[in-house]
Amino acid sequence: MTERADKRKVVVIGAGPVGALAAVYAAVRGDDVEVYELRGDLRNPSTTPLNFTKSINLALSERGINSMRHAGVPSLVDDILKETIPMHARMIHGRSKLGDLYQDSQDYDVYGRSIHAVDRAGLNKRILDALEAMPNVTFFFNHKLTGADFNRNTAWFEHRAHAPKTDHAQNPTQPSASPTEHQRNPEKEVHFDLLIGADGAHSAARYHLMKFARVNYQQEYIDTLWCEFHIAPRTTDSSFAISPHHLHIWPGTAFMFIAIPSLDRSFTCTLFAPSATFASLSSSPQTSLPSFFEENFPGVSPDLITTPDLVAQFSENPHLPLISIKCTPYHYGSSAVIVGDAAHAMVPFYGQGMNAGLEDVRVLFDFLDAHGVYASQAASSPSSPQHSFSTDTDSSAGTPPPLPSPSLSSTPSQPVPKIAPSSNLATALAAYTAHRTPDAHTINDLALHNYLEMRSSVTSPLYLFRKHVEEFLYKYFPRLGWSTQYSRVSFGNQRYSAVKERSEWQGTLLRGMVSGVGLVAGIGALGVGLRRRETIWEGVTGVVGRMIGKQR
Repeated sequence: MTERADKRKVVVIGAGPVGALAAVYAAVRGDDVEVYELRGDLRNPSTTPLNFTKSINLALSERGINSMRHAGVPSLVDDILKETIPMHARMIHGRSKLGDLYQDSQDYDVYGRSIHAVDRAGLNKRILDALEAMPNVTFFFNHKLTGADFNRNTAWFEHRAHAPKTDHAQNPTQPSASPTEHQRNPEKEVHFDLLIGADGAHSAARYHLMKFARVNYQQEYIDTLWCEFHIAPRTTDSSFAISPHHLHIWPGTAFMFIAIPSLDRSFTCTLFAPSATFASLSSSPQTSLPSFFEENFPGVSPDLITTPDLVAQFSENPHLPLISIKCTPYHYGSSAVIVGDAAHAMVPFYGQGMNAGLEDVRVLFDFLDAHGVYASQAASSPSSPQHSFSTDTDSSAGTPPPLPSPSLSSTPSQPVPKIAPSSNLATALAAYTAHRTPDAHTINDLALHNYLEMRSSVTSPLYLFRKHVEEFLYKYFPRLGWSTQYSRVSFGNQRYSAVKERSEWQGTLLRGMVSGVGLVAGIGALGVGLRRRETIWEGVTGVVGRMIGKQR
C-alpha cells in the first residue's frame, strides 16, 4: 500500500465484485476508502443478493482476471482461480432426426484456453477479505445512498439496521419486509474527494449523478425472462452428472437452457425464454413444463432433473427480466464516476458483464495514474496504460501469437498523456468517459447479438464454417492477425470497439471469399494439408491479399 501525504477520501457505493475491486485499487494507492453497501455483509450466507437468486455462477475470463492481477494484491488472482472450474468448450445438446440424444463439443479456442466458472459470492468474498485486511478501508453495510450534492462533494446515507430481504417482487420464497424496515432512520452526512458508483443496474449513484451531469440514458428490457434451475450431483457417487469442463447449452429457436458447473459438483442452470412462454408455462406447470422440456431440451428431464423437481424449481424460483443500459457521460467534474452495471448493464449472453465491470476499474485507474492523480503511481503502477493498453495478454493455457492489425490498435485512439501531478482529476475522469463509452456500448450490443448465436447459430453450418476457417487461419497463419471474435473478447484485453471492428473486417473478407472466385483457390490451398504449409501459405495469403485489395 502506498503512503501519501496528499491522500484523498474515496467513497465507493456498492460492495459487489466491481465496487470491491475499485476500493482495492484506491486503497493500495493510499486513499482513505469507505465502502457503502445497501445490503448486509455479502460474506454472510443469510444475505440474499438483490435481483439475483440465492446462488449464481458467472464466467470469469481474461479481462476480469487481468484487472484483478493489476490490483496490487499479489495472491488475489491465485486465491480466486483455485475456486473456479475451467470450461474449455461449449457442449451443445440436442436430438438427432433419428431421435437419438447427442452432444457436440465446440472448443472456445484453438489453443485450449478456458473461461472459468466461478461462484459470485465466493469471488466477492475473496475481494472483500483482501479489503478488510487494509487499515485504510472501512465498511458500512446496510447503508442506503439517499442523496448527493456533487458540487459540494457530499452524500447522505440512511442506516438500516435490518435491510429488507426480498430480492425481487416475483420471488415468493422471500418474506416481505416488516413494518419497521420501512421506517426512515436519521441520515448520515459524508464528505468525499471522489465518489465511485458501483451499485448495479438500478444504481442510486447514477440516479443522483443524473441530477448534475447531462447524462444521455438508454434502457431496454428485452422480451426474455430467466429462471434458475439446479442439477444435483449423481446420487450414486456424488460426481458431476455431466461434463464439468463445459458450458452446456440446449439451444432453441426462441429460447435456451444452459448449465454451468459448481464446486459442489452440481450445476447452476438457467432457462431463457420470451415472457409469453413463461406465462404459458406458469398457467399449468405440472402438465406443460415437462413436455416443453422434453420437446425443446431433450435429456434434461427426467434424466438430470426429476419431473417433480423441475416443476418445483420453476414454480418457486423467480422469473426475472433482463435489462440493457447504456449511458454517457460516466462522470461529473472531479467528484464522481460510475462503473460496472451502474454505467452499462448488459444481458448475460457473452459472459462479460462482470468482466467488463472489473475492466472498468482497471481502465479508470489507468487514466487516473496517467494523468498524475496518483503522482507516485504514474510511472510505476503495474496497471498503468503503457502496460495494459498496449498488449493483448493472456493468462490461460497455451501460448497464442499476438493479434496484429495495421489499422487497429488496443491502445486508445488518442494516446493517454503523462501529465504533471497537479493535473485536474476532472480531466482524467473526462478522458476515461471518452475512452470507455464506445467500448461499453459495443459489448452491450455484442451481448444482445450473442443470444441469437447461443440459442440457434451454434448449430448453423454457416456459423460452424466461419468458426473453423477463422480458427485454422489463427492457429497456422498467425501473421494474418486472424482470430475469432469470441477469442478476442474472452481471452484478450483488446478494446471491445476494436474487437468488433476487426471482426466485421474479417467477416467482409470471408463473405467475399465465399461469393467470389477466391473461394476455389482458398479451399484448394487449405485442402493441401499441413505437409505443404508453404503452398497453403501462398494460397491463403494470395486469396486474402486479393480480397484486402478489393476492400481498399
